[in-house]
Formats: sequence, C-alpha cells, structure tokens
Amino acid sequence: MAYPLLHGWSILFLAVLYFSHHFILLLIRQHRTPLRRLPSPPSPSFFMGNLSEMHDMENTRLIERWERALGRSWVYRGFFGGYRLITTDLQALSHILAHAYDYPKPDFIKDSMAAMAAGYEGLIVVEGEVHKRQRKILTPAFTASHIKSLAPIFFDVAEQLKNVLLNLAQPPNLVPSPTQKREEEVANDMHDDFSFPNSNSNAYSYSNGKADGNGVGGRGEERGPCVDVLSWLSRATLDVIGLAGFGYAFNALPTPDTPNASSNAHNSPNTSDKPSPHSSNELANAFSVIFTAATHFSFFTILQVWFPFLRRFQHNKAVMNQARATMQRIGLELIEERRCEVIAEMEAAGSRDGIDPDKTVLGKDLLSVLVRSSLTTSASQQMSISEIQCQISTFLAAGYDTTSSALTWTLYALATNQLAQSRLRAALQTIDSTTSGSSSSTDELYGQVMALPYLDWVVRESLRLHSPVSTTMRVCMKDTDIIPTAETWVGRDGVERSGIEVRKHDIITVPIQAINASKRIWGEDASVFRPDRWEHLPSGTNDIPGLYSNILTFLNGNPINGHRACIGYRFALAEIKIFLYVLLRAVEFSMDPSLVVEKKTSVVIRPFIKSEPHLGNQLPLHIRPVGELSSDMVSTTMP
Repeated sequence: MAYPLLHGWSILFLAVLYFSHHFILLLIRQHRTPLRRLPSPPSPSFFMGNLSEMHDMENTRLIERWERALGRSWVYRGFFGGYRLITTDLQALSHILAHAYDYPKPDFIKDSMAAMAAGYEGLIVVEGEVHKRQRKILTPAFTASHIKSLAPIFFDVAEQLKNVLLNLAQPPNLVPSPTQKREEEVANDMHDDFSFPNSNSNAYSYSNGKADGNGVGGRGEERGPCVDVLSWLSRATLDVIGLAGFGYAFNALPTPDTPNASSNAHNSPNTSDKPSPHSSNELANAFSVIFTAATHFSFFTILQVWFPFLRRFQHNKAVMNQARATMQRIGLELIEERRCEVIAEMEAAGSRDGIDPDKTVLGKDLLSVLVRSSLTTSASQQMSISEIQCQISTFLAAGYDTTSSALTWTLYALATNQLAQSRLRAALQTIDSTTSGSSSSTDELYGQVMALPYLDWVVRESLRLHSPVSTTMRVCMKDTDIIPTAETWVGRDGVERSGIEVRKHDIITVPIQAINASKRIWGEDASVFRPDRWEHLPSGTNDIPGLYSNILTFLNGNPINGHRACIGYRFALAEIKIFLYVLLRAVEFSMDPSLVVEKKTSVVIRPFIKSEPHLGNQLPLHIRPVGELSSDMVSTTMP
C-alpha cells in the first residue's frame, strides 16, 4: 500500500517542479548575477521587493532620490528579491537602446503587451529579423509626406472636439460634481482606465468652496464649467487613428450639430464619408475590455509572470474571449474590404505583385500598406493575415492611448501656467486660418502650424516633462556583456569599475522620465514647465540618445543592432500640434488650484485627482470660450 502513496507524492512533486521551474531558475540566476555587486536601496518586502515603490515612483521622485543616494547605476529588487539594473548613465543607456536585439523586452512584458490586444505578432512584441521585416513594410505609412496627407483628418477631428467643448462651456450643461455621484455610477462609469465620458460626467463644477480667485485660473464661476479633458481627448484620438490608419469610423465624438454634446457619442451620426458597416461602439468596447484587464496591476499579475499556469485563471475570462473574438471578426472584415479594393486596383494596373505605394490611388494609409504586403510574392515584403490583425490592434492601442495622454498632460501644463498658455495662443493667432478648403491651402496651414517656434517649444517641453511612458524594460540576451558607463562606480565589493557586467536574462529598467527631468542634465528647474528652455538648451542634453529633441520619450535615435524607437512619432507630433492649434485658439483652459493632480501608471501615465482616487483617471479642467476670461485670471498664474 505504501507504493501507490509514494507514487502519488512523486507525481505531485514533479507537477510542482514543472510549474515552478521559472521561479527556480530565477533564484539561481539572482544568486549568480554580477548585478549583486552594484549598490541597492533597502527592499521593504521579500516577495515584492521594491516593486510597490516603483509603481508609484512618478509621484515620489523615487529615481531622483535613489540616484542621489546611490550614484548613476544601481539595482533594485523585484519579485522574490530578484536583482534588476537601473541606470541614469547616458552612455550605458545609449549602449542598451542601440543594441535593441541584444536587449529586447522581457518575456513578461511581451506577454502583457500581447494580452493588451497587440498579439504575439505585433510590431511592439516581435524581435530580430521578424521585427526588421515588419518595420520595413510599415515605414511608408509613417513618412513625413504621408503624415502631411493626413492633416485634413487631424484638423476635422480637432474642430469637432473644439465644437464639443464650446457646447459644454455653455451654462445649461452644468451638472453636479462627480463627488456627488452614486458609488455604483462611479464604479460603472468613471473607474475604467479606458472609459469615455458618459452623459453625467462630461461637464461638472467643483463646489468645494476653495477656489477664491488667487490661484490658478481665478474663481470657479469665472473659470466656466469643468470637463474631464482626458476622456474627451481619448475619444478624439481614437477617432483619428481609426480614420487615418484604417478608414474605420469609431464615432467616439459627437458631431458638431449634435443638440446636446454630452449625450452618448456612439449614437451620433457617422463622421466619415464612408459609413462603417459595424456598430459604432462595438470595436471600442471590445478594446476597452481587453486593455483595461491587461493594465491592471496586482500581486496575482506578478505571480502569473513566473508561474505561467496561473494565466489560465483570468478574471472575466468569458468576457475577455468574447472581446477578442469581436476584435478578430471586425479586423478580418476590415482587411477583406480593403483587400478587395487593392486587388481591383492591381488588376486595373495590370500588376500581379502590388503597386508602387507612391502611385496607388489608395495611398499609404496603414491598412492599405498592410494589405498590399499580404498580396506580394516577395517574402521580405510580405505579412500574413494574422500579422496584419496584430498590427491593427497594436496601432489602435499605440495611436490612441499615448497621444491622448500626451495631449492631456500638455493641457494640464498650460492650464497651470496661464502665461505660457496666453503666449502660445497669441502665437497661434498669428497664423491665418482662412482657407478655401483646397488641399493646397490645407498644406499651407499644416506647414505654418508645424513650423511655429513657440508651439514647437511647448510640445517639446510637455513631452519632456510628461512622457506618456515613464519607463521601459529590457533583458540581456547575450551570454555576457559589459555595458560601458560614462563615470566609474564602486561596487559593494569595494572595486572601482568603468562598466557594468551583465549576463543572459538580467533585467534592466530604462528610466525615461527620470532622464527627461534630471536636474543633473537639465538644471535645477528641470521639474518646471518652461517652454523657453528650448531656445538655449544645456550642453549636457546633447548626450541623451533620444530619437527626438534630446529626450527619451520616443526612445533612441542611434540604432546599431535593432531599431526600437517609436515608428509613429511624426504622426503623434502632427496630431498634437494640430489639436493644440485648433483648441487653444477657441478655448481657454484653467484648473481649480485646490485640486492635486498625481500620476498613475497603467502602461501609459494618466492623471487622477489625489483626493478622489475612487473616480479613477481624470483631468478636470475649467473651460471658457476665448475672450470671455477676466483679466485677473490671466495675471494670477503659476511660475
């Protein structure tokens, strides 16, 4: 009788060993890693290490404090005490980011991104030769000339949002403060990271009695009604990427002639010339379900990283599967619809292997580029249907989420610095907006907006101070490497070194926002929104290996082995500048000085009100039509 019992225990032991092998390998690696030589801050938890501190680091200046105490390179502790390198040494960061294929994203990051609708064949997930092939295929959709051709879409959606805000600025739209909402309304309507404003949350006024006219923006009754600009910008940027990238009308924004702009936007008329055959909110809702679940941070989420079998136990698994099925179905319908158009164009041109993108009537929009790649016979230029589906969800996520975050933080910066807002508005008003509606006049207006110096400074400064993504992670996949450092460092063993030794599977955190706001690099006022700094930058900023404007917001601009910088940065910059041009000329933004805004990390950085965390991500700003604001409001500004 003892043998069957022993056999049962053996099976149990082997099962535990199988499911815990990731954890065992972690313990072995962290015992052997050379990263143990680096200094480290105290770890408050054996299980979580410093991860809880890291999750809130944007509100605590954690990286700045650690750098001041430990130097430019150190290790913090991850799950079960695992060593993770973090460095603010610019030479070290340049080496890591330039060798992107030697330092890819860790598997648990790729798993999270894949779950967040990108799929395992999306551009932000794949590596090596597959990534190189995909990026080459996608590049025509992100050239400067093609982005310029999308300007009419940017202007149209921005005008639509402007009209919504002006409608909301009218007194009849005032409704009770969100703090007075029932708890079930909060849970259903406001707490979702991806949620859009509903009929009760588009315009409201804070009635705490603390705004007395001496802070940012003056008295509440003079500042006008308050709207959650994060929600409205999310709607607008979703409409932009849908139309500009895929010819898909989400109709997230109500049309300008909607009687009540605070009504459900998904019931509003279609905004595209070609009506979408799908329900206006079906794809958006499916994406919301997946995106929200994928960005939820919890201890169980971390356990799933190291114990993959736990991934089977998902919250709302049936709902998630249904959402994925909806995304797949609509994605296939979009692909098939465009495929028929591309094939017809190819047949008319007498081509069997695609058409020169510069000569095609369909143009170089993202979906057309992807579909043409599925029809070519050249292996180096070909994408499968499953790859195309992953790109659709990838660029929907990237194109809507990061841009809405960037625009939201820019309006926050301007609402809390009225002098900068007034100066920008004056600069924008020097541009002649009278156009005949022709393509040439739109091109001329686009050129003037993109070239306006102070607008450029404002955008650069906002992207520096409020990067939509604050950190990224990499893992060494070489057997061993020495990461060069600009300054020597002394290890815990007392030895002075000029490089950091890493081994395969060592994890590295790249502190994007910490570099962008480093006092050592940018000066003592690095944490202050000051657009004028871009007239004369400190010399040390030249060493930042950024793709754009001496900042790491779009990652690196010096690829050696692998190019992982943001492929859509020109798209984002054009969209941000055009939205600011349209909105700031018509609407004045201010903020209740009694509200404290903090940052919440859930893939991208979003704002929330410290005193109202139960309301989720939001940025309530007061809005008024330009010209109606009292003079004392402009004079009482933050430095």
